[in-house]
Amino acid sequence: MRVFMLSKACIVGIYQRKLELIAKQGVELMVAVPPSWRDERGEQKLERVYTEGYTLKQTPIRFNGNFHFHYYPDLPRLLSDFKPDIVHIDEEPYNAATWHALYHARRIGARSLFFTWQNIYRNYPLPFNWGESWVMHNVDAAIAGTYSASDVYRAKGFKKAIAVIPQFGTDPDLFAPVTQKSNRPFTIGYVGRLVEEKGLRLLVDAVSHLDFDWRLHLVGSGPLSEELKQLAEQLGITERITFTEWMPSSEMPSVYHDFDALVLPSLTRPNWKEQFGRVLVEAMASGVPVIGSDSGAIPFVVGDAGLIVPEGSADAIAELLQKLHDDCDLQQELAKKGRQRVLNDYTHASIAQATVDLYKGMMQYI
Repeated sequence: MRVFMLSKACIVGIYQRKLELIAKQGVELMVAVPPSWRDERGEQKLERVYTEGYTLKQTPIRFNGNFHFHYYPDLPRLLSDFKPDIVHIDEEPYNAATWHALYHARRIGARSLFFTWQNIYRNYPLPFNWGESWVMHNVDAAIAGTYSASDVYRAKGFKKAIAVIPQFGTDPDLFAPVTQKSNRPFTIGYVGRLVEEKGLRLLVDAVSHLDFDWRLHLVGSGPLSEELKQLAEQLGITERITFTEWMPSSEMPSVYHDFDALVLPSLTRPNWKEQFGRVLVEAMASGVPVIGSDSGAIPFVVGDAGLIVPEGSADAIAELLQKLHDDCDLQQELAKKGRQRVLNDYTHASIAQATVDLYKGMMQYI
């Protein structure tokens, strides 16, 4: 079975472990990625970390950073040369990259699938609604990152196979608990984009009300960075907050080892709610207790292995952080439950297996 995957997400080195595990199951795999991807955080360049057993092909991208209109001009040649049985389009069905890839997959007679995180039913304007409808009628299957995303496309009339598989898992050997923590103040972590919908103003406000020795470490970049620094200054807590911009993905495990809790206080907006929160999985794998808001998929991802607060409540965040700090037994319980939840549901190995099972199902109809 020959599979061609198109994925800008796979420029992240630690995500590539899933690709090695797919290839180990007898799949002849080529993955096309751009040299970089630009968004509000800046430019993320291609990392090559896990590259054994498959071909990781860097290919030019047009309109880099434009989520809806980017595409890959060399894709037709790559598909013609590789001649895949299946084209795995790791993009939403309302994007030009998906339309372009699906057109050329059909041209060479390959089966195809798209991936979606979209967990809000939205009616898109022209030409996106036309493109989305064309994809739904002409693709052979889909992967949804969560059941809520699957429900959206069932409601839109998509009748073909949908497998619910998170886009990526994590490596439990790479992200693992430390046996001994250093003697430091209770450290609260956040990893992700520094943007309004992640609820970071609430987090900074919440920690300012804690009555124990704490530190806050914000890892990421984005347009909210300066505003958060100004807020910290106004609250008189600047010296307790560390800002770290993005680093190579392979260095992230050591970052989690410095956290006593991770908080993801996402806020639902008319056009967005938390679609998964992969940092929750990385933290849980690392034995770090997690606190998340009830936005989107967070309660589904966390289950009973973490703590959930009503979104928009700084007081609730502060209350749970205080509780977690004061209760060592709770810390240990959540660390064990979180780790086990990842081992059960969110490893690269389990996600690779589910993906290959979908490929095999698609091949039965060829």
